[in-house]
Amino acid sequence: MARPDLNLLFTLDVLLAEGSVARAARRLHLSPSAMSRALARLREATGDPLLVRAGRGLVASPRALELRDSISQLVHDAEAALRPAGKLDLGQLDRTFTLRASEGFVENFGASLLSRLAAEAPGVRLHFLHKLDKDSGPLRDGSVDLETGVVDKAIGPEVRAQALFRDRYVGVVRAGHPLSEGDITPARFAAASHVHVSRRDSDKGPIDDALAGMGLQRQIATTVGGFAAALALVRATDWVACVHERHTGALYTGMHSFALPVPIAPFTVSLLWHPRLDGDPAHRWLRGCVRGVCAEQRPAA
Repeated sequence: MARPDLNLLFTLDVLLAEGSVARAARRLHLSPSAMSRALARLREATGDPLLVRAGRGLVASPRALELRDSISQLVHDAEAALRPAGKLDLGQLDRTFTLRASEGFVENFGASLLSRLAAEAPGVRLHFLHKLDKDSGPLRDGSVDLETGVVDKAIGPEVRAQALFRDRYVGVVRAGHPLSEGDITPARFAAASHVHVSRRDSDKGPIDDALAGMGLQRQIATTVGGFAAALALVRATDWVACVHERHTGALYTGMHSFALPVPIAPFTVSLLWHPRLDGDPAHRWLRGCVRGVCAEQRPAA
């Protein structure tokens, strides 16, 4: 089945508004003969005469009268969709955004971000989701507006990314832990009991690989699925947790953190979104708010 010529919608809208082939032709900068041919195509497409002779003028058929309001709205919506976006009125913006992030982001940046949004756009709400994997599906299907994460091969190739901050792994122990004093050598670090964090039930990670290169192996006391659980255990034991310094800083407030004595490369945490939202003024504003808040927040002391 042939696809209809949608340009005819604009022609029909003008014809119904003017009720005259000649006036519609002038309005659309067409010749009367070209407009007559367009009317003939419209009659063929709809199976209706649309405009019929009545004395010296034309009158709309019942079918044309039935179509007039809906055609006018369709044309209005199409023109609005193709018009450049107007100036964003934050005071009138009423919208809910969904932001997906790994644990630590809300605890570290959530309060400042919500405070900024409330001050600039009181009608905006944020729905935070816990990020359990790197699947780009939620960004693609629109169920998630923004994500934070480390860009790697698991991220869909079409996803847009913008750096938020650099981060690194640090060790964390309870206040007064033996590792809170003195030099922390690789051997001393490896000999402590560790809480390993893995979302994929893996018993190895980059820290273990680095230690193995030195002929050392960590003593793993237990494995948990997230940083919050690891730090809760470490706060109440003599175990050690290795976490993201900036991303989880608020979770280890009051505890002792230290630089790892093994060569682990730092990494970049980025803001991720689907390209269909590139030009959305409200989404662009939200991205700026997230970047601003992350730039203001510094690592925990």
